[in-house]
Amino acid sequence: MDIAPSLANYWYFHLPNFVLAALMYTMLGRFLLGLMVDADSPNYIWRFFCRITDPVIAIFAVVTPKAAPPALLWLFGFVWLFWLRVALHYTLLVFNLAPRAGGAS
Repeated sequence: MDIAPSLANYWYFHLPNFVLAALMYTMLGRFLLGLMVDADSPNYIWRFFCRITDPVIAIFAVVTPKAAPPALLWLFGFVWLFWLRVALHYTLLVFNLAPRAGGAS
């Protein structure tokens, strides 16, 4: 099966899905790394995770209770991003715009 036509034909599905997945797993990585390093660690990997996920966390902090500790907020962000991916896929399926199994266009 050649995936190049699928990527070209369904870029509006694959590109947002990829970005959401990358953010989602980066958020999970931040949570797991946060179990091992301090919040103000100078570690360059930790700083990368913080720099990438801080804007997303700021958005989800609006809908997350203020009493939640930062680590819980990171997990909530992971869950919110997961459900955004599900909503994207479902919405495109409803409008018959999502790629389907078996290569049918």
